[in-house]
Amino acid sequence: MAVEIPPLVKTSRLRSRGGLLGECLAEFLGTLVLIAFGCGVVAMAVAALPGSGRAATPTTIFLAAGDWLLITWGWAFAVVFGVYVAGGVSGAHLNPAVTLAMALRRGFSWAKVLPYWFAQVAGALTGAALVYLVYHDAINTFDSTVTGPKVNGHTNTTFSIFATFPAAYFHGGIWGPLVDQIVGTALLLMLIAAVVDLRNQAVKANLGPLVIGFAVAAIGMSYGANAGYAINPARDFGPRLFTYAAGWDSLAFPGSVSGAFSAYWWIPIVGPLVGGAVGILVYDLFIGDVLLVRSELAEAPPPGRSTPVATSDEE
Repeated sequence: MAVEIPPLVKTSRLRSRGGLLGECLAEFLGTLVLIAFGCGVVAMAVAALPGSGRAATPTTIFLAAGDWLLITWGWAFAVVFGVYVAGGVSGAHLNPAVTLAMALRRGFSWAKVLPYWFAQVAGALTGAALVYLVYHDAINTFDSTVTGPKVNGHTNTTFSIFATFPAAYFHGGIWGPLVDQIVGTALLLMLIAAVVDLRNQAVKANLGPLVIGFAVAAIGMSYGANAGYAINPARDFGPRLFTYAAGWDSLAFPGSVSGAFSAYWWIPIVGPLVGGAVGILVYDLFIGDVLLVRSELAEAPPPGRSTPVATSDEE
């Protein structure tokens, strides 16, 4: 049932939000929702569930694959609801890699790229601050209980609630995590391109956000352990900025753990931007171009005619 919803702000003052400003506000809020649920589920798994007595010990996490599934499905739902919140206004990129790919191959205005990026990072930072506001007691309790190296009393484990870091088996190397982020984001953009392509088997009835959420879950389940599957520069950079300000210091910037890895902060930015461009180019090369040619062949008139012959029904 349609209901007329009165504006909170006078219509005369709303006109400025009808264009780019409104789109950036939608990107801000959608990305905030993404991080609030995404980082929120990691806070649950890492600090809140153990600290609340719902795990074997106050520092017990990741005893089984089910713990990882909690995080992957949590991030999937975070994407779904972030897209539903912002999609009608901005297209719900919520990811600088998506924005870059849309500008590169889908006619998105290059003039909007930097404003979208700024809104996405600001939304991600604010979402991280919201998670910390809700879970700071659990986070501080975990950090005070666990033993091991700390920076300002904080551990890399609680830093992982907000941003990403590489697995130990990379031995501090750059190329393994960088390739991981390129591949993961390329898959993400390839799947997004397929889901929204009306020429292909496009998802109908406004279920696109749900299927894109499934894609994020699949990437997390298949590629998440290598480097935390950021696959989104704003998702990592915004919370990383917040954690730096909140006291995690070198764990956030430059993103270093002594004897493990150093200066990691740029990899979840560069890798996804490169991967997003690769993903949409691969989709267009293998699928998009074929769909275009088939469409043109279906519309082409017979040889010797300038227009298709009308059928008896059309006449």
